[in-house]
Amino acid sequence: MNGDAVKVPVTVAYGDGIGPEIMNASLKIMAAAGSCLDIDTIEIGEKVYNRGVAAGIESSAWESLRRTKVFYKAPITTPQGGGFKSLNVTTRKTLGLYANIRPVMAYSPFVATKHPGMDVVIVRENEEDLYAGIEHRQTDEVFQCLKLITRPGCEKIVGYAFEYARLNNRQKVTCFTKDNIMKMTDGLFHKVFDEIAAEYPDIEADHKIIDIGAAMLADTPEKFDVIVTPNLYGDIISDIAAQIAGSVGLAGSANIGETCSMFEAIHGSAPDIAGKGVANPSGLLLAGVMMLVHIGQSEVAERIHNAWLRTIEDGIHTGDIYTDAVSKQRVNTNAFADAVIERLGQQPQTFAAVHYAAATHREPVTRKYVPKPPAKKELVGIDIFLNWQDRNPADLGTKLQTMEGDGLKLVMISNRGQKVWPNGLPETFCTDHWRCRFMAAQQDGTITRNQVIHLLQRLDSADFDFIKSEHLCTFDGVLGFSVAQGQ
Repeated sequence: MNGDAVKVPVTVAYGDGIGPEIMNASLKIMAAAGSCLDIDTIEIGEKVYNRGVAAGIESSAWESLRRTKVFYKAPITTPQGGGFKSLNVTTRKTLGLYANIRPVMAYSPFVATKHPGMDVVIVRENEEDLYAGIEHRQTDEVFQCLKLITRPGCEKIVGYAFEYARLNNRQKVTCFTKDNIMKMTDGLFHKVFDEIAAEYPDIEADHKIIDIGAAMLADTPEKFDVIVTPNLYGDIISDIAAQIAGSVGLAGSANIGETCSMFEAIHGSAPDIAGKGVANPSGLLLAGVMMLVHIGQSEVAERIHNAWLRTIEDGIHTGDIYTDAVSKQRVNTNAFADAVIERLGQQPQTFAAVHYAAATHREPVTRKYVPKPPAKKELVGIDIFLNWQDRNPADLGTKLQTMEGDGLKLVMISNRGQKVWPNGLPETFCTDHWRCRFMAAQQDGTITRNQVIHLLQRLDSADFDFIKSEHLCTFDGVLGFSVAQGQ
């Protein structure tokens, strides 16, 4: 970059553990490569948590992020124990960073791997799924975590994955879900994937159940190109992919939103080696490369990435990837940064050189969600969850049948999702948490909210401890709820 270039505002957090060491190294390389950044430093993480801020970030930091719209973040430490929310999740959701992009490559033969041809990009939904963080203790024995999947969220992330594939000359997008079990939530993700895939006939599309998909990724990653998946699965498989490629320490990630974006390594703060100067800055540095491309400094990103590749080729390695067989020099964090700087302007000899064409590079445009016409929604029943200590479902069924009336009939009781009444099996283990399904007594009938209220009043008068209820609705005549296992 020339001296007259306008500096781009960037919010930087040095983080905890090894964070300050690898951030210093990464920024040192960027400066030497000619980056043009106007850095606003904020404090987040452990020190902020310890000041009594449960979110790990203060209001002044949010002001910086809203101003710069670009966040370069080192790893942070979340204190153990209740009451502390994950700052990573908070940041992604607060700023609407819906897409987590994790490129994973093997650097064979210079970094040990069983998969020398691995080159996969994982596109992870970043805002919902089980990471909504909605949890409750409902009984002495049962805790609940709600899995939320939305159509807008699915459309945005799947659309991003296909646009990313097209813009980066990727040939295939694979969807990972568990919709053979979670037919409504993961089923929606898969359904939206199929809908959007039809708009990209030039890109191959396929689907894998997450368990076999993860096994195939670990065994034969060359079968995959771009993978798009809900939040939890994406978190797990991206770490698996990075590790089998060679090292989690080499992987960076981008968190993309409509107005803000965040760039970080995928590894944690590694407090066990903090302060020793031995950490590998590569993951954070490659995240910084993604950031430089994002803010329009593609030439600088290209210089850094190619110099980094040349450094790896030359066997200049930190301890996490050092092996006697291929490494030539074991270096600490600062020495590795210096080695990259020495190679700025050089091209790799074994790896293909990276090219970020500033004139042609552009990021996928966020798919705009267009709400569908509202479906005809009809209330046809109610699931009432009880905290009930007696382990005999037949007794519970008999008692609850006395609560019937006013157009409602008890049709099923389940425990942990398994039907236990009527005609349950004695082998089924039951806890103190029961789902009791009341439906309209008239076949294919509907009920009113007043009928639900009156049922709850009857249960309360009979001293039943109801802890939650869920309306059972149809949408244009299609069931909006699952049946119990065994029902």
